[in-house]
Amino acid sequence: MAEIEAKLAALGLQLPAPIKLPPGVVLGFPWVRIHGDRAYVSGHGALAPDGSLAQPLGKVGQELTLEQGYHAAKLTGLAILASLKAELGDLDRITAWLRAFGMVNAGPGFNRFPLVINGFTDLIVSLYGEERGKHSRSAVGMAGLPFDLAVEIEAEVAIRT
Repeated sequence: MAEIEAKLAALGLQLPAPIKLPPGVVLGFPWVRIHGDRAYVSGHGALAPDGSLAQPLGKVGQELTLEQGYHAAKLTGLAILASLKAELGDLDRITAWLRAFGMVNAGPGFNRFPLVINGFTDLIVSLYGEERGKHSRSAVGMAGLPFDLAVEIEAEVAIRT
């Protein structure tokens, strides 16, 4: 078993199935775009193990607590890893996490966006370690996100070709 997948198993985590889009929704872009030694990851949201949108949906600081937002960011990280595995075949091909852009569906007055997106960063660093896992990052609030997701994250990684 590959190193990263072994760590996932040791943590009791599993990658979700590919996303099940809502009926009638067609997206005209790839989830992961490879160019040279980089993989660019389109915005992902939290998925349940079967690939459906993870619940609860809504605004952090309104329908969701900070802790639920953190968990949604962690699940979003697992969804990103699933897309990278599907594209790369092996998560150990990732040599460095370079950047992440985290968006939080924020309720009025909620501004603790970095603490929500820490759910993603903490997952990636726990799997890849400080050297490969630490990444530059932004965490911003949005008035809304697609399908009422609590969190959406896009990323860029360096890969072994």
